[in-house]
Amino acid sequence: MNHPNFDLSALNDTARRVGWGAMAILHAHYQDQMDLNITDKKDGPVTSADLAANHYILENLTAALGTDHFGYLSEETHQGSEPFPQDWVWIIDPLDGTRDFIDRTGEYALHIALTYRQRPLVAIVGIPEAKTLYFAIKDQGCYRESSSGEVTPITVASDKKDQDLTLVVSRTHRDRRFQDLIERLPFGDRHYVGSVGGKIVAILEQKADVYISLSGKSAAKDWDFAAPELILTEAGGQFSHFNGEPLRYNRGDVCQWGGILASNHARHAQLCQQSQEILAAIDQS
Repeated sequence: MNHPNFDLSALNDTARRVGWGAMAILHAHYQDQMDLNITDKKDGPVTSADLAANHYILENLTAALGTDHFGYLSEETHQGSEPFPQDWVWIIDPLDGTRDFIDRTGEYALHIALTYRQRPLVAIVGIPEAKTLYFAIKDQGCYRESSSGEVTPITVASDKKDQDLTLVVSRTHRDRRFQDLIERLPFGDRHYVGSVGGKIVAILEQKADVYISLSGKSAAKDWDFAAPELILTEAGGQFSHFNGEPLRYNRGDVCQWGGILASNHARHAQLCQQSQEILAAIDQS
């Protein structure tokens, strides 16, 4: 599908080129952690790697595409509460999983997505320490690209019973309400990964089946989800609010409040409904 205004394949090529360059910057910083200049901000730590990758991405995207038709919503430069006026908005997380980057788990990722009227059409998720990039174009499937340039299509498939499903979660970041929810859902196992991008890749690579986000005092942001959503849904998975509604991006408030479920599973809708019912019971107790 080529959009009447822009060639999505060409935009995807640009995002991949920029993504590989940014991944090289992140990997270089990861190998030499002597000078990360860590700053603690409200939503978590920021390092020189976040800032260097962010600068590279924005400099290269704006040089290639300009700012007349495209907005650029990045975790490191976001301010204010107004949506970008452009229909086309790039949503960028130059380093998803900064805490894991600092702790040297290797479980960090790079997210770049292009949205059109609040929905993603092009996306990449890069896993620098695996030297692998996942990319997708709306209605054209999801692909895995190696550092050697080999490109292979990737699809999810699950015929597991509920009790055999594996939930992918962080090792930390769970308040009591979220912990209660995931303990009451019928998962057989858990797989632990740091970044959101890494969690969705775990579903793509059939190491996990379901990912859940539940806001508490804070919430995941647009840049956490825009790119991972598209690579999962283009691989045949599903990604929605618990009530089944699609996510919307560039709404002004970058927080994605409420419950969100991503899965490779045919019973996605039932898992969403179960989650809603369990939460209602938790909130009434």
